[in-house]
Amino acid sequence: MSQPVALITGAAHRLGAHTAETLHARGWNVVIHYRGREQQAQALVEKLNQQRAGSAVCFQADLAVAGELQNLAQQACHHWGRLNALVNNASVFYPNPTKEASEQDWDTVMGANLKAPFFLLQHCLPALKENAGCVVNLIDIYSEKPLKDHPLYCASKAGLAALTRSWAKDLAPEVRVNGVSPGAILWPEGDAAVDESHQQIILDKTPLARTGNPADIAGAISYLVCDAPFVTGQILSVDGGRSLNM
Repeated sequence: MSQPVALITGAAHRLGAHTAETLHARGWNVVIHYRGREQQAQALVEKLNQQRAGSAVCFQADLAVAGELQNLAQQACHHWGRLNALVNNASVFYPNPTKEASEQDWDTVMGANLKAPFFLLQHCLPALKENAGCVVNLIDIYSEKPLKDHPLYCASKAGLAALTRSWAKDLAPEVRVNGVSPGAILWPEGDAAVDESHQQIILDKTPLARTGNPADIAGAISYLVCDAPFVTGQILSVDGGRSLNM
């Protein structure tokens, strides 16, 4: 029997890489998308192919460029001749206060977090329908209870949550669509980094009083992809209970 195939965006590192490894360990072939982290993507592909030959491949694409987005979908669907799951993991996160945000900020954040998942699914839809496939979107607890000075990010993730539920209706019964909404798992990097005092504030609002780990998110995605044939239109919060106290 041919192995099922999953396309995971932004899968060269962090949660995307853990998701790729988790699905791969469950017998899936994985298409690892990356934008600029070629070395990390190639290293992950090599690692997975050592475990099971010919089971992983990576493709580069800037999801903000329509032609590259379409090309990624074609490569993913045609490499093994099928596509069974799409995991929209790639996203952009940085502060953009309303009084300072530019039109370029709007295009960057909305493009990566909302527009790209929409049109990537559109391009992958024939293959997903043919294989009774599924989609998992990475949302965020801030989609419902916004984070100060991040209006564009929060709006983009709220939009993706709405798309998740809309798609679940529109694409049934052939395709299931769900979401995973992480809490504090891996602290943001770069310009969006969170200092230790703010990290502690977040943990103080988390009933389980700790961060999660990437396996928590990858496991939730794996459940929705592999073990939930009667689940669609749901957004699973994996946040240590933090959304109860926000």
